[in-house]
Amino acid sequence: MISPTYGNCSDAQMIQIIAKYIQSNFRTSEGFNLIVGTDSQNYSDTKVVVVIAVQNIGHGGIFFYDIIRINKIENIRQKLLFETNMSLTYADRLISGFEKFCRETDFDFRKINFCIHVDAGTKGKTSQLIPELVAWIRACGYDCKIKPDSFAASSIADKISK
Repeated sequence: MISPTYGNCSDAQMIQIIAKYIQSNFRTSEGFNLIVGTDSQNYSDTKVVVVIAVQNIGHGGIFFYDIIRINKIENIRQKLLFETNMSLTYADRLISGFEKFCRETDFDFRKINFCIHVDAGTKGKTSQLIPELVAWIRACGYDCKIKPDSFAASSIADKISK
């Protein structure tokens, strides 16, 4: 993963940074959201950007991202399904990493809200895919946000993917 603040990070380093960030801001925070969102743009291939964002509610946050290049996906449904699958894969990796970290430390990540942000909204071509994507994400045990509330996908990942 890449952080604009911390540079290249392994998953373990990212989890340590997130835990330290939460611990150092815990007393003044209104809570934390740990968010995974994905967006992609088509070029000669498809550039996929997965973002892991830590929102310190009311006080900003930090984020990490990964860039993957795959064969071009033209179909909007396939593209959103791929993006959602990437978000779920990274979310599962993140939770596994936090579970391991918590066994080794006294950090308690259960107080953090986990959410998947989907780059789909009620207006436009993606609107009819929302029920399917939201149901899939919720069936996997995650909360889900769509546009205009899905900033990790529709703002951060979108900006990096362009």
